[in-house]
Amino acid sequence: MYIGGDRLNRFLYISFALFMMIITSGCGMTVLDPEGTVGEQQRDLIILSITFMLIIVLVVLILLTYFLVKYRERDGHRGYDPNIDGSVKLEVIWTAIPIAIVTVLSIPTVYTIFNIEEVPEASTENEEPLVVHATSSNWMWIFSYPEEDIETINYLNIPVDRPVLFKLTSADSMASFWVPQLGGQRYNMAGMETELYLQAGTEGTYYGRNANYTGEGFAEMRFDVNAIEESAFNEWVADVQEDAPELTQGIYDQFMVPGHVDEYTFSGTHLEWVDHAIDAEYAMEAWEREGYEPMNPHASDAPDGVPRLDIDVEAGSVETEDTQNEETPQEQDSHHHH
Repeated sequence: MYIGGDRLNRFLYISFALFMMIITSGCGMTVLDPEGTVGEQQRDLIILSITFMLIIVLVVLILLTYFLVKYRERDGHRGYDPNIDGSVKLEVIWTAIPIAIVTVLSIPTVYTIFNIEEVPEASTENEEPLVVHATSSNWMWIFSYPEEDIETINYLNIPVDRPVLFKLTSADSMASFWVPQLGGQRYNMAGMETELYLQAGTEGTYYGRNANYTGEGFAEMRFDVNAIEESAFNEWVADVQEDAPELTQGIYDQFMVPGHVDEYTFSGTHLEWVDHAIDAEYAMEAWEREGYEPMNPHASDAPDGVPRLDIDVEAGSVETEDTQNEETPQEQDSHHHH
């Protein structure tokens, strides 16, 4: 097919413009604006990979343009020799180039993967990582601080510039723990435990979420990560240990019922009686104790929407509210307390 000069230039211009729109549209994503050492390493790897691939695409486009122009159909074109046997030189070149590309990309990739598995270098005197057990449950997040003996629901506080070791598991379906500005995602699975190191380099609130689809309530399965000074963190821990209600097994069982909840803070952790990384059936046993019966969401009598659980910590009972009266995410954000 013959492509005239003006038409070819227009085609290449439009293609390049669309390509750049797609690439630059991702620059506003929070993964490219990290606030921690782990996220920075992953961002650098992403930018290196994109830059390298852009160079490859540019070379391919230049060669494509060259061959389209040089070998276009025109008067006096002598055609192609059907008896050509090939070129050993060209075969070696286009075999060696992909090998070189994969090698160049694999070295920094492997280095980064192994490096982020190590404890991030602390910028404070307290170099020991803070240990937090992050347990997913449809559709909420439960954060346990075993050393501080406190537990929070749908939010957590961490000291700025101090490494945090997250021990990830799930009480029911598989989820994925993700705080885009602090680092990449990692899966939460019942009956096993995975680990993830993160570190916040700047004070602020970072938004986390479940990055693995887990049904109708998936969209609102979010949490806040508040990075604060070490002294403020220690003060918060002391206040929680002194003033927060004690977490009991009866209260905790209520959080096993699928639904949305607000933020809660407790002294004590559920690790005293269950570790979901070992006991994968605890949630189902809690359903029986709470009288909850799972229902097929496609059944004719299935309720509309995901219920919001109103847990009365003092009375030890749980009530569900119709999702038609459920607050919007914006209204919930205005009521957050940390």
